[in-house]
Amino acid sequence: MFSFITVGAGLSGSVIVERIASILNQKVLIIEKRNHIGGNCYDYKDENNIIVHKYGPHLFHTDYKEVFDYLSNFTDWELYHHRVLAFIDGKKVSIPFNLNTLYEVFPENLAKTLEVKLINKYDYNSKVPILELLKEEDKDLKFLADFVYNKIFKNYTAKQWGLKPEEIDPQVTARIPIYISRDNRYFTDKYQAVPKEGYSKIFERMLNHPNIKIMLNTDFKEVLSIDFENKKIFFIGQEFKGKLIFTGMIDELFDFKYGYLPYRSLNLKFETLDKEYYQEAPVVNYPNDYDFTRITEFKHIHPVETKKTTILKEYPKSYQPDKDIPYYPVFTKENRELYNKYKEEAEKFENLILVGRLTEDRYYIL
Repeated sequence: MFSFITVGAGLSGSVIVERIASILNQKVLIIEKRNHIGGNCYDYKDENNIIVHKYGPHLFHTDYKEVFDYLSNFTDWELYHHRVLAFIDGKKVSIPFNLNTLYEVFPENLAKTLEVKLINKYDYNSKVPILELLKEEDKDLKFLADFVYNKIFKNYTAKQWGLKPEEIDPQVTARIPIYISRDNRYFTDKYQAVPKEGYSKIFERMLNHPNIKIMLNTDFKEVLSIDFENKKIFFIGQEFKGKLIFTGMIDELFDFKYGYLPYRSLNLKFETLDKEYYQEAPVVNYPNDYDFTRITEFKHIHPVETKKTTILKEYPKSYQPDKDIPYYPVFTKENRELYNKYKEEAEKFENLILVGRLTEDRYYIL
């Protein structure tokens, strides 16, 4: 009946399923463990008509026109430029750390000295990873690097990942640069917006196709089995000769035969407050104070007329199998070596396709 079976109805799975159904005109089955489509991008309106992102904030941004145009088939957009503050030494300052932030945290004379040296050393509008800046020999720039590392980067990273910054793959640490500019936006991509009706509506329209069948509340292991020895995939007891697209945890797919890959999870605490707004920006990070890493206020992302507001505090934690949601792979050399064993196993199957952050061991963000 189905030419393709996809495990996971999140962003990766939904996009590839829509393309198969629309472009190839093939029948596709989606197997989804949760009771909704959309994966971690799922959102909903709460009792105060506020669009809430159930699994933490997601902000669309891309430099690729074809990506923006494709998603525009399923939504209208609201222009949105994400801004983030960080609570540092009792005050909220702009991040990513930029030339404006210099004057928010340092006396004017020192800030001016640092600004001149940064512009002379690096190109204006460039981004300098904090671990690169730490290698500076100039005493003023070294002072700045130590300040940013200790006040913004070090403790936030320890809370978020449970590791020291130097233990994590550069693909993650490179995301925390100093901007040599006065642009306070968190992203600098050409296309930045949020879907007018929320992300869930995108997935509803994307998967509303006669070639697509969705099974919710279904663990893939209930209907799929893997014959490791003969490299075959079975669907409800019969050999499946189509293509299996897998977007979940790669170690789970192979019954953890080489051991468990570590992931990071989150304990999400939502609060509805009897006030119009709680904070000055959509997101405020707390690198050093408190156990949570950040507070998101959703009315800043999706403005709505209401006298109340909804906030979210995020508490990072280690992933516990069968109890937590695996939000992020943990990027270390040892974990990459373990992942590669599973990837080599997957490559032995002719009809298995791996797509998505957990399956590909990548740090995709939205």
